[in-house]
Amino acid sequence: MAPLVAVVSSPRARLFACFLRLGTQQAGPLQLHTGACCTAKNHYEVLVLGGGAGGITMATRMKRRVGAENVAIVEPSERHFYQPIWTLVGAGAKELSLSVRSTLSVIPSRVQWIQDRVAELNPDENCIRTDSGKEISYRYLIIALGIQLDYEKIKGLPEGFAYPKIGSNYSVKTVEKTWKALQDFKEGNALFTFPNTPVKCAGAPQKIMYLSEAYFRKTGKRPKANIIFNTALGTIFGVKKYADALQEIIRERDVSVNYKHNLIEVRPDKQEAVFEILDKPGETHVIPYEMLHVTPPMSAPDVLKRSPVADSAGWVDVDKETLQHKKYPNVFGIGDCTNLPTSKTAAAVAAQSGILDRTMCLIMKNQRPIKKYDGYTSCPLVTGYNRVILAEFDYTAQPLETFPFDQSKERITMYLMKADMMPFLYWNMMLRGYWGGPAFLRKLFHLGMN
Repeated sequence: MAPLVAVVSSPRARLFACFLRLGTQQAGPLQLHTGACCTAKNHYEVLVLGGGAGGITMATRMKRRVGAENVAIVEPSERHFYQPIWTLVGAGAKELSLSVRSTLSVIPSRVQWIQDRVAELNPDENCIRTDSGKEISYRYLIIALGIQLDYEKIKGLPEGFAYPKIGSNYSVKTVEKTWKALQDFKEGNALFTFPNTPVKCAGAPQKIMYLSEAYFRKTGKRPKANIIFNTALGTIFGVKKYADALQEIIRERDVSVNYKHNLIEVRPDKQEAVFEILDKPGETHVIPYEMLHVTPPMSAPDVLKRSPVADSAGWVDVDKETLQHKKYPNVFGIGDCTNLPTSKTAAAVAAQSGILDRTMCLIMKNQRPIKKYDGYTSCPLVTGYNRVILAEFDYTAQPLETFPFDQSKERITMYLMKADMMPFLYWNMMLRGYWGGPAFLRKLFHLGMN
C-alpha cells in the first residue's frame, strides 16, 4: 500500500527533509558486512547475547577493544529491524521495508555470528547453552536479549489478529494490520490500549492514537470517530512537562482517556474489547470497537526469568550507573532486558552503549568504572503527520533536553528528525559504535549559550 504523505509547506523544511531522507536509504560502501561464517569456537573473550540494537552496537564496540576474532553474537533471527519507525508504518507514513535489513549485513565484519537461540545461562561457570545444545564459554558476557511480547496473556490473542479491524505496531506481523484497520475505518470507536506491564517505547501506544486522529481529520471521518485511549497507568506520561503538553492536545482534539483500564480480552468476532478496572477489583468494562490497536503485555524473555542473572521480576539485575551485574562482575546488561529504572527506548540503548563501552574498558584493565549512566532516554511523541514533541529525560523524570528551545512544543523539525534523521543515525552511526546519544550536543549548545 502506498504510504500517506505528509504535506510540508515551508521551502526550508522541504530542503531539510530532502537531506534527512538519506536516513531511509541503504548505506553506501561503508556498510558493515560479516565475512563468511567460520566454524564457531567454544570460547570468546566477549560473548554478546542478542542481535538487536544493543547487541549489535556493543559487538561493534567490543570488536575495537579485543579484536573481531574474540567476539561472538548469539542471535537466531535472519532479519534485523529498526522498530521505532513502526509507529509511522502503522499510520501509513512509512513503508515496512524501510525498517528491515538482514542480520548478516549489520553484524560487524569478522565477528562470529552464532545463529542459535540462548537456552540457558550459567554465570557461575562462565558459559551459556544454546537450543542446539552447544556450550559456549566467555570471559565477559553482555546480555542484550530485549523484551518479550506476551500477546497470549490477552484472551483472544494472538489468534484475533486474523480478523479485520485490529492491529498492533509492536510486531512485524501485525503493524501493517494497523494501517489497514485505519484505512477501513467508517464510524464508531477507535480504541487504543496500554497494558499493566513495563513496555518498550512507552509513548508509542498514544503516538498511533494521535496519528489516527490526524488521519481521520484528513479523510473527513473525524466527526464519526470516537477516539478512546484506555491505559493501565494513572497518568498520560511520566514526565510532568510533557504530560501537561499532551493533556492540552487531548483536550483540543476531543480524545477520551480512561485511566487504570487494562485490556484482558479481545472478542474479534463481536468487535469487543474487555478491560479490567485496576482501582475497582472485580469490575470490568466492555467496549465495542470499529478499530482496535493493541499494545501487548511485555516481560523479560523467559530464558532470563529462570536464570541466576535475573532479579525477582526476571530482568537482568545491573547497577544503574555502570550497567555491570550486581552479583557477577564479568556480566553486563544493556537495553530492554535490564532492570534499569528508565524508559525502554532505542535512545536509551544508544546512551547506555557509550557508558557500557567505557565501563568494560576500565574493568578489562582492572580499574574501577568512573563514567555513570544518568538514565537518559528519549521519546519522540508523534502528535501528527508532521509534528513531534521531543521528550528527553533522566532517572528522576526530569527533562534532559538537547536543543536550546522548549521541546514540549509540537515542531515539524522534530518530526523530520524522528522520521528521517534518526533512522540514518541508527543504521550508519549507532550500529557502527559511533553514536552514544546526544550528550555532546547538549554540551555544545549549552557552551554556545554561555
